[in-house]
Amino acid sequence: MAVEELRDVLAVEALRGQDTHCLQPQSNVVRLFISSTSSDLESERNAFWDKVYPEIQDFCQSLGLVFEVVDFRWGGCDSITTDHMTTELCLQEIQRCQKVSAGPSFLALVGSQYGHRPIPRLIPEPEFELLLCKLSKDEEGLTLLKQWFIKDTNLVPPKYVLQPITTHYPHFSDKGPEAGPQRDGDIVSWNLKEARLLQLLGTAALQAERDGEMNAEQKQNFFKSMTEWEIEQGLLKTGQDNPSAVIFVRDLPPLKKSEQQKHTLKFLDVTADGLLDTDAQELLTKLKQRIHSACSTDLCFHHIELSKGAIDVNRKEHKEYLENFCKQMVSQIKGKIGRQTAPPTGPGWQWLQQELFHHSNLSSKKCAAFCGRDGLLGKLCLTMWESSNTHHAPLIVYGPPGSGKTALLCRLAQEMRAVLGPQAVVTLRLLCTSPLSSDVDSVLKGICFQVCGAFGLAAPCPQTANSHDQLVRFFHAMLQKVSEQGDTLLLILDSLDHLPQANGGHDLHWLPKEIPPNVHVVVSTQDEGSPSLESLKALIKDDKYFFQVELLTFDQGQAITEAYMHSAGRRLTSEQVDAVLHSFQKSGSPLHLKLILDMAKQWSSHTTVSDIRLGSSVQEMISLFLEALEGKHGKQLVRRSLGYISLSRFGLSEAELQDILSLDNDVLAEVYHNQLPPSHTLIRFPALLWARLRHDLGDHLVERWENGIAVFGFSFRQFTKLVKEQYLSVELRVHMHTVLSEYFSGQWSQGHQKPILLHPLMTQLNADRKVLAQPLWFAEGSPNFRKLHELPFHLLHAGKWEELRHSLLGSLDWLYCKTLSCGVASVIQDLSFCADLMDCPEIQLLRDCFLLLKPTLDFIDGNIDSSLLFTEISARLQALAHVYPDLIGCLYSQCQDWFASCADPVLVPKWSFMEAPGGPLKNTLSGFTKGVTARDVCCEKNILVAGSEDGMLIAWNLKHLQVLNAFVAHTGAVECVKLVDKGDQCLSAGRDGCIKKWSVRSGKQLYCIQAADSILPRTTELIHVLESKAVLLFSTHSQVKAWNVDTGDFLYEVDVNVECAAFSILGQEVAIMSIDGQLWLHDPVTGLQKSHLHLTSGQELIVTSVLKITKHGKLLIASEEGSLILVSASGILANVELPASASFLCTSDDEETLFAGCERTLAVLQVKPNSVQRTQDFQHEATVLSAVSYSHGSKVITGSQDQIIRVWGLTTGQLLDSLSGARSPITFLSVYNTTIISASSSSTRLKLWTLEYEPKHKSQMCIPANCPSVAISKDGNTVHFIKEEDRSKVFTWSCSEGMSSDPMEVSSEVCCMELAQQKRLLFCGLRTGTIFIYPLAFAQETLCLPPPESMPEVRSMAVSPREDRMAVAYEDAVCLFEITARDSFPCVEGPFESYSLSLLHSPVSAMALLPDCMLLYGTLGGEVAVYDFKSATAAELDHHGAAITCIVLSNWDTHALIGSEDCVQKLWNLRPLLLDHTMEYKGFYFEGVLCAAFSVNDKYVFTGSRDKTIKVWDVATGSLLYIQYVYAAIVKITPFKDGFVAASQLGSFIKEGFRCPETLAPGYNPLRNFRAHYRVTSREKILEPPHTSLNGVMNYNPAQFNFMGMFKTKQSNTCVLL
Repeated sequence: MAVEELRDVLAVEALRGQDTHCLQPQSNVVRLFISSTSSDLESERNAFWDKVYPEIQDFCQSLGLVFEVVDFRWGGCDSITTDHMTTELCLQEIQRCQKVSAGPSFLALVGSQYGHRPIPRLIPEPEFELLLCKLSKDEEGLTLLKQWFIKDTNLVPPKYVLQPITTHYPHFSDKGPEAGPQRDGDIVSWNLKEARLLQLLGTAALQAERDGEMNAEQKQNFFKSMTEWEIEQGLLKTGQDNPSAVIFVRDLPPLKKSEQQKHTLKFLDVTADGLLDTDAQELLTKLKQRIHSACSTDLCFHHIELSKGAIDVNRKEHKEYLENFCKQMVSQIKGKIGRQTAPPTGPGWQWLQQELFHHSNLSSKKCAAFCGRDGLLGKLCLTMWESSNTHHAPLIVYGPPGSGKTALLCRLAQEMRAVLGPQAVVTLRLLCTSPLSSDVDSVLKGICFQVCGAFGLAAPCPQTANSHDQLVRFFHAMLQKVSEQGDTLLLILDSLDHLPQANGGHDLHWLPKEIPPNVHVVVSTQDEGSPSLESLKALIKDDKYFFQVELLTFDQGQAITEAYMHSAGRRLTSEQVDAVLHSFQKSGSPLHLKLILDMAKQWSSHTTVSDIRLGSSVQEMISLFLEALEGKHGKQLVRRSLGYISLSRFGLSEAELQDILSLDNDVLAEVYHNQLPPSHTLIRFPALLWARLRHDLGDHLVERWENGIAVFGFSFRQFTKLVKEQYLSVELRVHMHTVLSEYFSGQWSQGHQKPILLHPLMTQLNADRKVLAQPLWFAEGSPNFRKLHELPFHLLHAGKWEELRHSLLGSLDWLYCKTLSCGVASVIQDLSFCADLMDCPEIQLLRDCFLLLKPTLDFIDGNIDSSLLFTEISARLQALAHVYPDLIGCLYSQCQDWFASCADPVLVPKWSFMEAPGGPLKNTLSGFTKGVTARDVCCEKNILVAGSEDGMLIAWNLKHLQVLNAFVAHTGAVECVKLVDKGDQCLSAGRDGCIKKWSVRSGKQLYCIQAADSILPRTTELIHVLESKAVLLFSTHSQVKAWNVDTGDFLYEVDVNVECAAFSILGQEVAIMSIDGQLWLHDPVTGLQKSHLHLTSGQELIVTSVLKITKHGKLLIASEEGSLILVSASGILANVELPASASFLCTSDDEETLFAGCERTLAVLQVKPNSVQRTQDFQHEATVLSAVSYSHGSKVITGSQDQIIRVWGLTTGQLLDSLSGARSPITFLSVYNTTIISASSSSTRLKLWTLEYEPKHKSQMCIPANCPSVAISKDGNTVHFIKEEDRSKVFTWSCSEGMSSDPMEVSSEVCCMELAQQKRLLFCGLRTGTIFIYPLAFAQETLCLPPPESMPEVRSMAVSPREDRMAVAYEDAVCLFEITARDSFPCVEGPFESYSLSLLHSPVSAMALLPDCMLLYGTLGGEVAVYDFKSATAAELDHHGAAITCIVLSNWDTHALIGSEDCVQKLWNLRPLLLDHTMEYKGFYFEGVLCAAFSVNDKYVFTGSRDKTIKVWDVATGSLLYIQYVYAAIVKITPFKDGFVAASQLGSFIKEGFRCPETLAPGYNPLRNFRAHYRVTSREKILEPPHTSLNGVMNYNPAQFNFMGMFKTKQSNTCVLL
């Protein structure tokens, strides 16, 4: 997406961190509060849950919304009113619904009850004392009020607080079975006492109103029912016709007096003594009038008569009434959702919006009561100011856990926004507080997009954003670009130590060590013992960049206490303050102090110090807090609620948590221990119980938005840690993960009843829990993100591995949904978690499969369709399906089923032609833009350094496969790299003539030496280092120069006055060899000459390689003449002849075995102190470019020009293994532990291999890479090919038998090949002009067609469709030959016709021979012409803009496709000769068609292109039908059955079928996975009816005999002959 779009969507001010209010994410939750009385509307509420709730839930899910109902009346009990908080919680809940609901937020069910009238919990001091004055004559009443209301001066201003019921009735909420009679007595007593208190307050309020000392609204607070409080908040306060409210009113007919006593208890208000409450009925009438006037339009009104004092669902009119009620509710709620909900949009920038909002919101909370630390803040600001104009290091804030680092950095961000001004960007990340801040790549991706959007810079492309190495480089370059523009950026990263180790989370290689001017980076980490701090101290040596957060002093603690209590609107008594500070002093921790103050907020002024329990540490405070919660809310509820939140992967939403608690039988058993649930068929956890617990958890819970849903987490990690340690045993964790997995799998949704045993019943119930359904897709384009994130995690930790394997990892639908919705990295993460815990090779292979396909999906930013993913999976796993039928075989079968039912055009893999997982290739290291030119490895420090043609230098940590540093080191190619100082530093030499020294960890340049004007490539080493002498040596044309390797200071230079052939180290001396065979030895420290020798008698010595033998203090010198000389300080000790000149020399680790690369031979030699003996030779099929000793010298690994790595046994002398897939000549080989590292000067990537792999996982290449010529048989079974390094042999490979051991020998280099399919004749055109013909049916026979005079090279060949003629193109002519048979043996005669090409004519590059002796050909210049051999006439056709690469005929000879190196291909109708379609395709890179073939039925044409794709075109319309990326250019393609077989440039054998519907779906786009466009220009033509019969011999095509078999014709003579 464009940066402009990002700036428009999120606003520049928000991206700069200045104004984040606009970032509030759009809610995807419809949260509906139900207000009703508890008894008279029970039938309606039950009907709502039974009928309305499921239908609205399904409706919301279809819109990508979550439907949540808050019903505090359901499942409630008297004990929950003990603290008088219910009314406040209800009103708070309504406000939360109004705030977050994307649809209606309030549903009122109003019946014939006014409802319970609660006593106000808080009464302001002046108001309460006024009421007391009005009751001055009622001593008993005054005493009673003073007994229940106590003034709390800790409240600001002071208020009178209604005491909990248990203060005077301690058994009111006692759940013990033995306390039954006492509990019943307390309940009755409280009911009478409540009525008396209400009567006293109401009387006093009425009198105060009459006296004019209280207004009507104040008075009404003492008469108002809870229902009216709720309706006022949800409806009446929001204005006329509130669109967010749904109101239902039900009236009963007037009851007879005889019925009132019998039935009013349930449907009408009654007093404490059981009489009809007329005051309540009057208040109800007034409330209904207010409701009617407020929402006259949407009011649902019903009038119904009771049956025997009840609503009987079995009675017809009552059943119809409830059905109508449900229909009206559904209609109203759906209508309001539809009107209020914005149409669903794609994720777009939602992920970044949520991330920025989360950190901004959390930061504001951290800063709310921040106090102190002015000195440390000042130091940080001063250091930033002083380093603004220079390069500098990041600022590191460190301290113990709980020391306030996070709050400090949040305040720093807040203050710096004001200091730096509105144009500066302040980016804050509180790491590991959200999924997108919990790993390095997600953090960097979010920061890069935010900063680029804020400054208008180009954002990272998808491939960069999804590749760790490229993302790190982009991040560093972005900081530099911001600095160069003169902009100001402050980046704050809190809690580096909490990042996972993956991708350098602890090593911090991704964090720049040198920050450019105007850019500031501030990070925080824990103190001693933190891996992050250790890494930072190793990288940054200057102490001025480190800032320690000290513990708080007593005075600071006192100031924070005062500020915190003031912000909370409270105060403490002096004794309470002393208690707080006394406890705090024991730790000095800000977090400890905050926990104490959170608890102190609950103290009233009459809370004595003796009643206070405070812990001396953070852990003790949390334990005391949890203990208090358990005492108030119940052990099971507290432990399970907090446990589920802590065990969730990314937090739980409120609706999810209540659903999960409704599935936890232990929690429900505690809730319904002494009472029955309202329904035996529907059991849920009462919502009010959670609301009370959530209220008491306070700031310990934090909300975070994820995909439009607010999820809960804990505010600090110590809380999470203690919850897990204190509550969650191993067995309980498994049980709770099981409950979570059952919820997210939807096991108990959609009416599935879960059994439960409740104590009051002592029998098992099967009850619906009414939990959310969990489909994979809520609707098209609306995936179930929560299920995708949470379910695999919980199945894994619940030990439900079989379900995990088969339902998720073995489900194609799941893998596709998760890949498309969450990204391929998320799938890999899940598979990695599973692979780490489960001993399952199939999961490891599946993970490796996704690792292999990740670069392709990253390139298109995950915007995939199912065909792309299923093709990748199928083409990679097909060969493993029979080996692992359980998981991989099942997935492969699902792929085939999907292909069979696909409604769009699709290519169906029939052969495993993409790189399969589990083979020897372990990893690929990328980052260069050109080939690798140098490398060095330090196994001790796990370091790999490589340089490239583009001048870049990259250092990797091989243990974690992480980039430590990447930078442009030289302006020319890097010619040499060498690790020194035990791998901590690196030397590099480039063609720019510079030698530079670098710090490997920091990437800082330590010095630069201009050693020469330029450095040309050479076969011997450029630089040598004697670390014991601290000397760095370098040679030029006739000089050797020396510098101090530590400082770069120049030491000396040696001029030998003749051209240097090479130089090295001999023992402890510098050895310089000249081209005339002289050898000088010099002191390495002083440069003084010590001796002079002659290696040859004045003969020229051209050195191809030099190797020092440190063990013996000798030199090995290989010359161009093919000799190997062993040299000591006294002269030549041995001279050994090699098979050819050695291009490289290397030894085993013990230096006893020497390997010399001599063209196609690796010579193995035994090295002794004074001799060298050649022991064996290893013959290769191509030039040996590199070798390395392996497995303690028992094996040698070689790399060659044919792109194959070979493993040889030195004991047996046998080839043990060969590894293909390098995809380029192997220029370099190294060994790291058991890993083989290969690199190539023609490849941008280094590859890591292992020999410890399962052989059955190894991918088999059918042919070598880069074969110059390939032919494929029509049965799709056999491939004939020429090797690049051996063009005088024809090799054969078959699907069934593999590689043939007997190649067909040819007398000269083969230029081209052609295969007559029916007659089974293989034609090979040679550079000498000869054509060799191999009758494949006669294995030992060979025919030879000598060249015509003066026509030395065969450029192209073409066989006619009937295989009776052959055209051969030479340099300056095309000749026509006849293919016949004599005595059933084939022969070729001619030439009978010849066509001379003019001197100005470009060479022929492709041609096709038509049935009527007409030749259609194209040239390297793009010309296309038709030549008629019969009439000897030629006609030019449309010219192409580049060389013609292929000309293919359709199987019925009706069409020809001409492809060229440009983006144009043309489809010609041959009868008459007219251009039907010009097809132009322009892709992201590479253009041009290499080969093509028509399908068997001629409806389609398949093309293989340079862009590594296969395309399918419709012959009738010219339209592009399908594109498939195959990772290599296709060099040959042949039709086969319902598809084709092909060979790729990398040696892959591709066999695929093509499925295409008769009509394409509207809107079908073949380019949906590609950044390309195409255009088809067609001529107008009159449609003719399709051919239904064969007309004449000319239309007969024996090459399609199998296809013709459908017409039931007789066998042809040709088929009988062959």
